[in-house]
Amino acid sequence: MAVYLSFNCLYLAFFALAGLFPLARAKKYVTGYKKMVVLFPTYHADEVIIESVRTAIVHDYKGEFEIVVIADGLMPQTNQILRQTGAEVIEVFFEKSTKGKALLHAMDNLKDRGFDIALVLDVDNIMGSDCLNAVNSAFQQGYKAIQLHRTAKNLNTSFAFLDACNEEVNNHIYRKGQAVLGLSPALIGSGMAFDYTYFHSLLKNVGDTVGEDKKMDFLIAGDRVKVAYLNDIFVYDEKVSNAHVFTTQRTRWIASQIEFLRTYTTKGIKELFKGNIEFFNKTVQTMLMPRMLLLGLLFVMALQSFFNPLGPEKGLWLTLFTSICVTLLISVPRRFYIDKRLYFAIWQIPRAMIGMVIALFSIGKVKKSNLATPHHNTSTIDNKT
Repeated sequence: MAVYLSFNCLYLAFFALAGLFPLARAKKYVTGYKKMVVLFPTYHADEVIIESVRTAIVHDYKGEFEIVVIADGLMPQTNQILRQTGAEVIEVFFEKSTKGKALLHAMDNLKDRGFDIALVLDVDNIMGSDCLNAVNSAFQQGYKAIQLHRTAKNLNTSFAFLDACNEEVNNHIYRKGQAVLGLSPALIGSGMAFDYTYFHSLLKNVGDTVGEDKKMDFLIAGDRVKVAYLNDIFVYDEKVSNAHVFTTQRTRWIASQIEFLRTYTTKGIKELFKGNIEFFNKTVQTMLMPRMLLLGLLFVMALQSFFNPLGPEKGLWLTLFTSICVTLLISVPRRFYIDKRLYFAIWQIPRAMIGMVIALFSIGKVKKSNLATPHHNTSTIDNKT
């Protein structure tokens, strides 16, 4: 246990330190404009999707783009309103719904429309200023896959603020830190753009998994395709506002992590010997314990070391616990430290830890349902990046 937890702390600390170094800003100079499709895969989220589409439809892009909603379980009147805004609606019906299947169905329907780039957004996402222009510029530089900086749209509750901090820690370690060292950032399921033809080919191999972004991570690494990270181009995302939604969301995430740990561990080691560092790195990430569980377990181990004469001495456990705390502190953006809501959010950490434990023992539910995260209408951006 000491060796495994030390490995977790070292990996996170290494990339957290790397993330402190600057990353080149997204280039805006272009010689032409590619045709884009912005895809909103939507599952039973009538009250949110209308405002998201209305915001997207007026986005300032100098080229040609279309908004397409992939409607799974939306009410007929919602579909009608969406069409009236100027968006295209593609209705899908599945016995078991997954984002990967919905996206593939839409891509099949749109393949002859001449799109060069597909941008995927979640139902609650709002694109930041100049988003599509920056994406267009990056593709003109030769990239086939891009991850934008997804950040919190709402900080309206202490739990949402904690989740916003968690998102930024992920951005710092798994995206910026990786990109600074020349590795591909981890995809996050939204705020990601692809060459249309390449994305279509990826989706054909995603299957029924609920972790379609992680599956694509491995497929892209297997193809030795580099993913770009645009750290200064934002997509605003709704953060979970309570512990129940947090637990549901993390149940799905843990289930997909375990799925890919089982599937790719052996292959990841083989790819390392073939020189594919990217693929091996993705495999290593599936071996890491979720941070909330890691933080809680290290606290318990440090506490028990004062009373238990067996195992490593308290010096090791205290060092590891301090290490993960420092790693998290340097990964949270500075602007959060001047917001008093951060100090109320810290008190939500025990609830988040309990939620992670519940999620760990609930992963069997994912086989029966996709455990979609419920959304609320929070169109106002409350996060000043």
